[in-house]
Amino acid sequence: MPIQLPSKGEYQLNKYLTDNYIVMSKIKITQIKSCIGSNKRQKATLKALGLHKMQQTVEHDATPQIIGMANKLRHLVKIEQE
Repeated sequence: MPIQLPSKGEYQLNKYLTDNYIVMSKIKITQIKSCIGSNKRQKATLKALGLHKMQQTVEHDATPQIIGMANKLRHLVKIEQE
């Protein structure tokens, strides 16, 4: 299931300020299918996300760029919001 970006007002609520650092919500991305048979762009996107093997999990900040990359690979990965 792809994660939809919240509206601008809701997106601001997910951030909070602690000691001059902005902390964003995190997402876990797990590769559940092989990239064999995928095109070069999809393989490059998997590599950019830091996924190299099946069942490998990486944790990223929930930025629009990362969410967009994960949504492009939604047939290969599982996305969990923390």
